[in-house]
Amino acid sequence: MSKPASAAQVGVICAIAAYSMWGVAPVYFKQLMVLPAAEILMHRVIWSVVLLVGFIAALKQWPKVISALKDKRVMVILFFAGLLLGANWLLFIWAINNDHLLDASLGYYINPLINVFLGRVFLGERLRNLQRTAVILAVVGVGILVLSYGEIPWIALVLASSFSVYGLLRKQVAVDSLPGLFIETLMLSPLAIGYWVLYGSQYSNLFNNSIDLNLLIFAAGIVTTAPLLCFTAAARRIMYSTLGFFQYIGPTLMFILAVYLYGEPLEEARLTTFAFVWLALAVFSADSIFNFRRQRIQARAAALQAAEIRAAELESTPDK
Repeated sequence: MSKPASAAQVGVICAIAAYSMWGVAPVYFKQLMVLPAAEILMHRVIWSVVLLVGFIAALKQWPKVISALKDKRVMVILFFAGLLLGANWLLFIWAINNDHLLDASLGYYINPLINVFLGRVFLGERLRNLQRTAVILAVVGVGILVLSYGEIPWIALVLASSFSVYGLLRKQVAVDSLPGLFIETLMLSPLAIGYWVLYGSQYSNLFNNSIDLNLLIFAAGIVTTAPLLCFTAAARRIMYSTLGFFQYIGPTLMFILAVYLYGEPLEEARLTTFAFVWLALAVFSADSIFNFRRQRIQARAAALQAAEIRAAELESTPDK
């Protein structure tokens, strides 16, 4: 097997691992329901920083961290990105532990479509016809839920929007995932430590907890960083367009867990909303495939044309 093919296979395995870990993360957070959502977030931030220090040292990425720390603009953007990420984590944890996992699943299904919308609004990216159709289908699906229940699915929309805006901010700075996450969580750590000191629950004193509970708490860093490391490894080995097709593993696993393991009610209106969103994602994925193939054909045609022009120039050049 050739090295590119082998690297691509490793990339696919890493992508599946990353999105699968994100998809089953609710099982972990359900084990920490004795803690308030804010306290779980606090541990997630603190133990992520501890673990990331080791990873950055092992992967020799301190120069990238130092370079980012010296850039004021990068630090400002990472600060606000970190706040958004922390808010997204907090709502996600709260949703899981308050039986709103279906809403969280819907949010992460909608996320790619909001990315497209934000790209159009803030980056001037033009929506192709099928992309526009996908966004409209998703809006119709959410509208059905609003008309049926008389309320906006705010958990799904806030989760999707906050993560999309976070991604938009991260696109503005050339900082790799691992150093970026380390700086973001490092800047959140004073807030986390302050919460621990001032508002910690009876479980904030780790010496009074059982070993099992403390192990679960310490695992917050692994739950945060392990899928990111797999995602980064995948992004380096396979095309980003290919990586995007694996992103639906996460919300699909959340959907299955919510319905079949935790018994969250799936009313007709909610199922109709999911159906419209799934249809929108099918249209969106089809557009991505068509566009990718079109770009490959155009690239091959351009390369062939360049080769023909070069050959013609060589033929027309007189021998010396």
